[in-house]
Amino acid sequence: MIGSKDGNAQHIILLPGDNGEAPWAGQMAWAKSIGGDLPTRVEQAMLWANHRDQFERDWYWSSEEREGYSGWAWYQGFDYGYQDRDLQITRLRARAVRRLFLR
Repeated sequence: MIGSKDGNAQHIILLPGDNGEAPWAGQMAWAKSIGGDLPTRVEQAMLWANHRDQFERDWYWSSEEREGYSGWAWYQGFDYGYQDRDLQITRLRARAVRRLFLR
């Protein structure tokens, strides 16, 4: 469960399936096509901390673009747990999530 500054909370549901390497826009479209979204950076950090066994030891795109840098987006390394950014044309893996908002 993830809380927000406004007091709302949500559960993150990791959808089955791992999409092979593709550019960021392609991975965003893939996630939407299966009824999900790419996880945020915070969600990816929680997934790495609690469910890294569900991922290949590889890099996975997040849903977040790099602010102030056109054409860049953030990714999570599921090998050593770090986050970094890369050009959106780079081919990285993806997992999709759904969010269940709690009131």
